[in-house]
Order: sequence, then C-alpha cells, then structure tokens
Amino acid sequence: MATITVRERVLIGIAGGAVLLTVGWVLVVEPLRARNRELADLVPSRVLVLAKRRELIARAPEVRRDLDETARRVAELKTRLLTAAAPPVAASELVKIVKDAAGQAGLEVRSERILTPTARGELLEIPLEITVSGGIRELVTLLYQLEEARQLLTLQDVKIRVLNVSQPKELLTTLTVSGFILPGPPPPKRS
Repeated sequence: MATITVRERVLIGIAGGAVLLTVGWVLVVEPLRARNRELADLVPSRVLVLAKRRELIARAPEVRRDLDETARRVAELKTRLLTAAAPPVAASELVKIVKDAAGQAGLEVRSERILTPTARGELLEIPLEITVSGGIRELVTLLYQLEEARQLLTLQDVKIRVLNVSQPKELLTTLTVSGFILPGPPPPKRS
C-alpha cells in the first residue's frame, strides 16, 4: 500500500476543508439568511397588526360601554316581547291586545285568524290577521294604540275596503299584526 505524502495530506485537508465550508454554507448559513430575509419582509405587516391591537386595547373601555349599552337595550326590548310560554299562549295574548285596542277605538271586530308562526333570527314572529269595521277615525285610533302598545308589535299588511258604496264612511279593514317571542329550547327527542 502506498503511503500518502505530506503534500498530498495537505491537499486532502484543504479539499476536505473546502467541502466542509461548502456544505456548512449551503446547509447552515443560506437557510439562516433566507429566514432572516423572510422575517424582515414580515416586520412591516407585524408592526401594523401590533398597532391595530394596541388601538383595540386602548378602545377597550369604549367597547365595554357599548357592549353594556347594547345588553341593556336588549334586556329592555325583551320586556316588550309577548309571553314566551308557547306560541299559542303568545297568540292568545296578541289577540287580546288587538281586540282590546279595537274595542277602545270603537271598532267592531268581524273576524280574527292566527297565522303560522315564522322564525325571524332568534325571535319567533306570531302573526294575527284581524278584520274590523268602522270609520276612518276609529281605524287611525286603533293604529295609534297598536303603535303605542307596551308590547313590540308590527303591522305587516293593511287592506281597506268600503262596506257599502252608497255610504263610503264605513270601512272594512283587514290588518295583519305581529308580535314576537323568544322561543324556548326545543323539547328533547324521545327514543
């Protein structure tokens, strides 16, 4: 076996060092430089995110006040809903409110019909179609009383017809009035 001379050992050492430097550069230094470039590109966007978060933190008392005010208003509006025991109970309460208002206004109730409840977001709308007869002043009084009712009522539809063409003062009016309830949780399914 041939022995390696000192000169060959030096050349092999220099070549090995060059290989180690190249491998170290490619596997260690270049990934670190690429990562630093990526992080440098992210700095402006992170500064913006930080500024927005600081602004949000600075607005925290204002946001809390708005949240408290909204919660107070929601609680206040919940008191204006119909009795939420069940849709039939709420419907009978709505019939009573509208009939009482029609009686106070001097209108004669000709018919009433409870329509199918409809989901409106978190609320359940209970519509009532009622037909009354009377004069225009009495009808305006009824509409005013419905608007000023303690409960939250909406007028969905109004149809006005003349009872007798020879006496146009008597009107037959069909109103669709809706009240709202918060539906309870659905009953558990029995298996």
